[in-house]
Amino acid sequence: MDLFEGLGNEFAPAKPPAPRTRKVKKKAAPPVAPPSALEGLQQDKADHTGPALPAIPLRDTLALASFVHPQATRETVLGSARVAYEFKRGKRKTIGFLVGAEGLSVRAPRWVTLRDVDAAIKEKSDWILRKLLETRQRHARVEATRIEWKDGAQFPFMGETVVIRLDPKHGFASVGGTLDASDDGSGPRILRLAVAQNAEASQIRDAAQAWLMRQARRLFIERLDHFAPRLGVRWQKLSLSNAATRWGSASVDGSIRLNWRLIHFRLPVIDYVVAHELAHLRVMDHSHRFWETVESVVPDYDLLRQQLKDEAAPRWS
Repeated sequence: MDLFEGLGNEFAPAKPPAPRTRKVKKKAAPPVAPPSALEGLQQDKADHTGPALPAIPLRDTLALASFVHPQATRETVLGSARVAYEFKRGKRKTIGFLVGAEGLSVRAPRWVTLRDVDAAIKEKSDWILRKLLETRQRHARVEATRIEWKDGAQFPFMGETVVIRLDPKHGFASVGGTLDASDDGSGPRILRLAVAQNAEASQIRDAAQAWLMRQARRLFIERLDHFAPRLGVRWQKLSLSNAATRWGSASVDGSIRLNWRLIHFRLPVIDYVVAHELAHLRVMDHSHRFWETVESVVPDYDLLRQQLKDEAAPRWS
């Protein structure tokens, strides 16, 4: 996607230092709070001395930050942040920017000069820095959810925490595992897996994934059958995907693909994705008409869509 509209201004060049003049020695001024403390003091200052201090610019919060794409071929400095980015030329009409998990990628037409590319990056600097920071923060949240596969491991199931218990001798009512109430009735629910206590992490992970995928298929079919008549569409086939960045897709023949990892989220979020894909069976784009179709069955879809972006699914690998 080209993100070339609403370009910001280039950073203003630094002002030259003022000429030194002889001054009468004065009493030392009180120490100034560091920039990180200014924001928290703004309201107190406003209450006593007038208008609040201006907000600290994004570029200042990224001082000394470094964002390096693993396939970087060029590099620039935006504010105080070093940005090494992947650069490629191709058959396109405009300069395009993409900020992903690896960093910044820039695409440009073959006839555009490097000077023009540099100017475009400078103009888009605020957007680039904001997206790089958001991506880094999201990656940190995802890393914090990495599961250590062992007895007692935890992960969310439909928005609620579940604790794994390895119980090979349990008489399971369902294949491979069963979900019970907590031992004391007040803590997280227990997922008992038919796995040996000395099982390797990969065996525990595979058993948990198999159980979750069975729950996901059952729930997805139930929600597809719930929303399809309300949208006036018919779905023909459900496939579970394991995509890293895509939650679902729909084909004109009625085939629906849903990421099984959606089972980690609350039911309203799952319903949004299900309704989203079914709505594509009526409108195969993301036009205003499409979003009206989604809204007809999920009125708060915009809030749920944002939650899906903000809430990190557990890291399995």
